Amino acid sequence: MANNIRPETMERITTPELAKAFIDEQVAAVRAQVGDKKVLLALSGGVDSSVVAALLIKAIGKQLVCVHVNHGLMRKNESEGVIKTFKEGLDANLIYVDATDHFLGLLAGVADPERKRKIIGKEFITVFADEARKLEGISFLAQGTIYPDILESIKAAEGKKAVKSHHNVGGLPEDLQFELVEPIKLLFKDEVRVVGEALGLPHSMVYRQPFPGPGLGVRCLGAITRDRLHALREADAILREEFDNCGLSEKVWQYFIAVPDIKSVGVKDESRYEGWPAIIRAINTKDAMTATIEEIPYEILHKITYRITHEVEGINRVLMDLTPKPIGTIEWE
Repeated sequence: MANNIRPETMERITTPELAKAFIDEQVAAVRAQVGDKKVLLALSGGVDSSVVAALLIKAIGKQLVCVHVNHGLMRKNESEGVIKTFKEGLDANLIYVDATDHFLGLLAGVADPERKRKIIGKEFITVFADEARKLEGISFLAQGTIYPDILESIKAAEGKKAVKSHHNVGGLPEDLQFELVEPIKLLFKDEVRVVGEALGLPHSMVYRQPFPGPGLGVRCLGAITRDRLHALREADAILREEFDNCGLSEKVWQYFIAVPDIKSVGVKDESRYEGWPAIIRAINTKDAMTATIEEIPYEILHKITYRITHEVEGINRVLMDLTPKPIGTIEWE
């Protein structure tokens, strides 16, 4: 694990000049590692994988093959946006795989968060391997692993348990057939954004909302069902739309909805109505290792609550998570 530990002497990347030096260093390192072989990139469309994509395009051009897997756990219209951005905007070699039914089938009845992460991570590798067999010369798998992923997935010190396994760290099988290419694995999230801007990526992409690899799978708490997943996706879309409308999307580092597998009694159309709660989480952070709670004006919360409870079938309450990190993690699972 020595090469997965950030050197104490490594300067934080805070300026375009430092970012350019980092990019030049990684471009040279990738070219030396890859040679004339092809690289398969796990492209979610999030900030981390987007920066890796831009870095690898700069380093090896068309040797990069991007694969976007729709595991059925994406946010509303997420996959469509990824296809448009990368095919039209970056002229990337992009393969789209719709594996919704396959992933949801494997996750049926699985409530333990660690098991869900491991299943999703392992199956991602299986899907990539299947795509690689259809291509020639694929020897490497690129990932958008960043340093907090590593810190939260390994034991930081003897006697301490890992916080959680990330799909791109703890979920990788021991018999992985690809050599990994992870050019930003020693960077914190704020550094990744500086590098992304230095690479010329659009501001909207660089500051796109963070999204975990397991997607809504770790926000649909407990065993995933299609009806609760649909409710979560719709409620989350309303939250993002309202944050965009009032300018909070540029102010809050990460915000999302989590829907647990519990129901409470409500009233709808003068009748008993049992539904799930939608839990709002809105936090600010610089390095994803600590986080503070963003205070949302009540008039905005009231509007979001009204829309979710009136527009989303199956949800009858809206709650607010006020827990900082630590003691809470950013995600619930």
